[in-house]
Amino acid sequence: MCPECYSDNNRITPLLRPEQCLKDHTQYICGTCGRCICIEHDPKRNLQRWNFPFKDLETAKLYLRTADYTVKKSCGIYEIKGKGGRISYKIFPGNEEMKIFLEKNKDKSCEKMSPVFTVPEYKEFPETAVRRLTEEEAKKYLNERC
Repeated sequence: MCPECYSDNNRITPLLRPEQCLKDHTQYICGTCGRCICIEHDPKRNLQRWNFPFKDLETAKLYLRTADYTVKKSCGIYEIKGKGGRISYKIFPGNEEMKIFLEKNKDKSCEKMSPVFTVPEYKEFPETAVRRLTEEEAKKYLNERC
């Protein structure tokens, strides 16, 4: 597992519309393994990709580093139960933010009330970059995907 971006596959992201994401969105470029992670901010909803619910823990882990980097602290992934017992995973900076979310979303719950995954401490990595890729970089990255 990469110590910076917590992934075993350095070309697994982006998951949705990878070519469009790499060309049109701001990427967190892991300074350790080179994996690109969408860190684009949506001004209309005032959200970044890591703010959305994920269908499974493994997918949430792929975006955790962008949350850590954004808030400059170790965030956590929480298991959230919704209507009909549907499980999703959300990233929050801490327990307080998760509790605020639950207060606003009465149809959801978090049985453990603590993260199911987090890293012990936030670290900065000197080779990290946050920027849009050039067209050539995006093509190269896509060609390197398995």
